[in-house]
This record gives sequence, C-alpha cells and structure tokens, in this order.
Amino acid sequence: MARKQEVLNDVVIKFAGDSGDGMQLTGTQFTNNTALLGIDLSTFPDFPAEIRAPQGTIPGVSGFQLRFSSDRVFTPGDACDVLVAMNAAALKTNLTALKKGGKIIVNTDGFDGKNLRLANYPEGENPLENGSLENYDVIKMDVTKMTRESLKDFTMGMKEKDRAKNMFVLGFLYWMYNRDMDNTITFLKEKFGKKPDIFDSNVKVLQAGYNYGDTTETFTTTYRVEKAKMQAGSYRSVMGNQAAALGLIAASQKSGLPLFLGTYPITPASDILHELSKYKNFGIRTFQAEDEIAAISSAIGAAYGGSLGVTTSSGPGIALKGEAMGLAVMLEIPLIIVNIQRGGPSTGLPTKTEQSDLMQAYYGRNGECPMPIVSASTPADCFDAIYEAVRISVQHMTPVMFLSDGYIANGAEPWRYPTSDQLVPIPVKFKTELGHGEEKYLPYLRDEKLARPWALPGTPGLEHRIGGLEKQNITGNVNYEPENHQLMVKIRQEKVDKIADYIPEQNLDSGPDKGKILVLGWGSTYGAIKSAVAEMQGKGHAISHAHLRYVRPFPKNLGDIIKSFDKVLIPEINNGQLIKIIRDQYLVDAKGYNKIMGVPITKTELVIRLEEMINS
Repeated sequence: MARKQEVLNDVVIKFAGDSGDGMQLTGTQFTNNTALLGIDLSTFPDFPAEIRAPQGTIPGVSGFQLRFSSDRVFTPGDACDVLVAMNAAALKTNLTALKKGGKIIVNTDGFDGKNLRLANYPEGENPLENGSLENYDVIKMDVTKMTRESLKDFTMGMKEKDRAKNMFVLGFLYWMYNRDMDNTITFLKEKFGKKPDIFDSNVKVLQAGYNYGDTTETFTTTYRVEKAKMQAGSYRSVMGNQAAALGLIAASQKSGLPLFLGTYPITPASDILHELSKYKNFGIRTFQAEDEIAAISSAIGAAYGGSLGVTTSSGPGIALKGEAMGLAVMLEIPLIIVNIQRGGPSTGLPTKTEQSDLMQAYYGRNGECPMPIVSASTPADCFDAIYEAVRISVQHMTPVMFLSDGYIANGAEPWRYPTSDQLVPIPVKFKTELGHGEEKYLPYLRDEKLARPWALPGTPGLEHRIGGLEKQNITGNVNYEPENHQLMVKIRQEKVDKIADYIPEQNLDSGPDKGKILVLGWGSTYGAIKSAVAEMQGKGHAISHAHLRYVRPFPKNLGDIIKSFDKVLIPEINNGQLIKIIRDQYLVDAKGYNKIMGVPITKTELVIRLEEMINS
C-alpha cells in the first residue's frame, strides 16, 4: 500500500502511563534512536513521587517528554504534538499540554470502568466516547490485547506478557517516524541476553508494533525529521548525572588524584553513585555510607589523605551535611559537594525539579562559612561545570558546592564530548618538605591565592593538627583569641572572593552589550531563557541574556553588565533567591519571574513576561 512521507522540522512527544508501564524506558530508547540519527533533542522525564503509587491513579502517572528537531533545541518543548496515553489517568494528567489538533495514541484497554474511576472521571463518562477529544487526531489501539496476541505462543504468565506492551508502542512509533529498530534490539540483547524468553518476547512485540503500523490501512502517512545542522564533532546522548560523573572522572585523571565518592542514596542524586561505580578501571572508589553525615565525613577523610573527595546529595541530605561542610571549610581542604536540587522543604517533592537550595548553598551552615558555588545549566554542561568545580577546589584549597537539579540530572541532550587534550590541566602540588627558612611546618602559610599547602598525613616533618576548632593564623594551633578569629574569618572570605581573579569574566549568551532588558539566569532556566530571548530579539527588541556558571564569587564584570541595561529580569524555579543576592550586591531593582510547581519554566511564559516589561 502506497503511503506518503511528510518531513517535519520539530516534534514533541509525551509518553505517559502508569509507573509500571515502562514509559521511561520507552522514552529513553526513542531518545537514543533519535540521537544516533544526528537529530538535536531535549528530554524531560517526569517521575511519580511515590515508589509504587496506586496503579491507574493520577499520582501514579509517569511521563517522558522528548523534543527532537532538525534545528537546535534548548527545551523539551512547551506543548506536545503527540501524546501516548497508556491509561485514563495519563490522558487526564497530560491533555492540557497537547496542542490542538495533536495526535493522541491511546491504549483502549486502559480506559475500562476501573481505570476511569481511578482517574476520577465522572461515572459513565469515557473521554474516548463522549466527543471531548474531537479537536485531536485520536489513534485508538488495544495495545494490551495485541501484545498478548503476539505472544500467544510464549509460555509466560499474562502479567509477564503485559510488561512488554511498551515495546508495542515503541515499535509503532518507530514505524510512524521512519526509524529502524536495531539499537533497541541491541539494547534488549545486552539487558536480557541471558534470559532468552524475555529477550525474544520483547523483540517480538516491538516488531508487532512496527508491523501494525505498516499493515493497517488507516495509517496513510509516515514522518521524518532531518539531521540537525550542528557543529562538527563526535556526539553522544548524555543525561546530566552521567555528564557530572564523567566530569569527575576526567578531573580525577587530569589532576592525578584518585577519586573517592562517599555518599548516601537520595533522589535525584543517586545516579551519580550508580554511574561512578562502573568505573573501577579508573581507580574510582565509591562508598555507600550508612547516613549523610558518615558519607561526607568519609569524603573529608579521603581529601585529607590526598584523594579527590566527593559527596553527593539533594537538599535534605545537604542539610544533614552542614556541620561537616563547616569542618571542611575550617580545615581548608578540597572537597566537592554535589547538590542535585529538588522540591522542598523537608521531603517536599522528591521527584520534581526546583532551584530552591541556592540560599542553602550560600548561607546554610553555622558561623561565617563561605564556600564557592558552581552551577550547571544543561545536562551536557554538567561535565564542564563540575570539572571547573574540581579545578577551583584543589587549586584554591576549599570545598566547592556544585549545583544541578532534577530537570538537568534526568534530562538528556546531544553532547559534543571533548578529547583529553582539550581539557584544561588541573595541576596539583603536595607539600613534601619544609620550605626555605621554615623551622617547622606552618599549615596555614598561604600562597598568592591565599590557599594553604596540602600536606599528606604521614609525611615526615609535616605533622599538623586538624579539627573543627578555630585555627591560629599561620601555625594552625587551636586559638580562641578574638582578634585571631576575626582575622581568620576575613581571610577565609577573602580567599573565596579572590577566586574571581582566576575565573573568566561573564559573557552575554546573546544580545547587545547595552539595551532595554537583561535576562539574568542560572541553572536549568537556561533553555527557556535562551529560546524566549531569541524570539524577542527576532521581533526587534534590545534584550540580552546572561547565564551564570560562577554563582559565588560572581565574575568581576557582572556588575558592569547589569548596569548597562534599563531593566533586569531574573527567572527562577524558586520563590526568588538569586534575585535577593543580586539586589544585595549590586543595589539594582531587578524583577523576578518565579515558578514553584515542580516543573520547568516554559519559553511561552517568559515571552509573555518580557512583552509586559517592554510595554510597561
């Protein structure tokens, strides 16, 4: 049967179903398939907060949004072109995010009386039958029935057969978007190669979904998205936590320091532990401690012993690590504290994104306890940002806080990865002997960076005291004198401030050097800001975008940039945190745009806000 093929420029698909329907796996496989074709993409996985929410309910809906395009993309899209809804709850949760006229691929088995009740539809109401979807292109498929039919010759239980229904949908989408299935078959072989029944059943259902599209006469069109025009180089699809782990490994290799991760599992940071544990061939040591305090304490011990000490967590765990972070600041040793932010306070929204730990990173420790802060902006940027955090930490002898969030950590994008020779060296020099004129070791004698020497324990002649009590300047002895304490507080602050001399000046991401509005952002708002500013620039508005990697200290020229614009807008996924710091340091009447819903800010929202500012 002859079918036409339509070339599309940009597509947004949302996979949604019960948390047991395999939507994350389906989305990830379609993402990997897309990346292999050289098409630009951005993803947004959306997990339920409960480990096992009641099946069929709205709180149990798991989603995975993927945008892919022949142009560069910076967000996973504001609205979807295609919604895959495996049950009634998935449709109800995501329908408002679907464009009018968009496609809905539904598993009709997920719309029986039980599923409709669980999704809180009125008794007797079925959205597939009441005309409420007449503005959409609805593709009805009994995925469950066709999955079971394709596996009728397999001696498996019905429950085991139903687990493969996500493969039917994936196969159908591969047909719809003119893809081959090789990469997914390879993945299934690697995952289930030792379980031939599971491997064969998944491949069988994948092929059945593809063939269903290919042989059903009602489907008259397939679609294709061309390869994106991207900078030449070698690319791979990478998630934020993967990139952070690889950045730590690269920094370990470039600095010559063995990497030790002391951590305690917490969403959404745990994947860094999982990823690093795979790289024992690089001398990586991972330690899952009994709690957050033990985790950071082990990393401090490793750093004291000459390793690259790292600890990872999210907001609640960072709170527990607070006293030990103060110890690391007092000791003035390198340490990387990774905070993958999520919604709070307390347990809050464990699987939802937020940027609400900036104040915690700045001030969330007892006493005067300054610490540099480096922030990542995209999944791929996690590699460069955490690499830079390590460089600052070991060269300035200070703990550094690295900030990411759930949106970045779980999102994916193409990454043009560097070769080893393209990475900035991270030279590390341990003190091995007494210096000229030094009769005994002076552990707080500083260099031009105000960094103290790093002497490994056990080095003859370099014995010294460590601990949380205030140190005497130069000698490192315990000292309670008021003048000495003020001096040491000032020195520790000056050391952090002085890092501004060793980091790049702030650049504008886009727009003129002077203009009407500067949009100043940090972290995961990058894509939405970049896209919104580009749209406004296309309309002729003098709007510029600056995005911060170095959040403490700020680049030295940031104040001059801010003063070059009539108005400053600071979008954040919190209740206004960076804006307080900017107002304090630069005395500027910056305006905020704040969204605290556990989801990213969209391009459309920012465009509306910028138009309001232009017209006010």
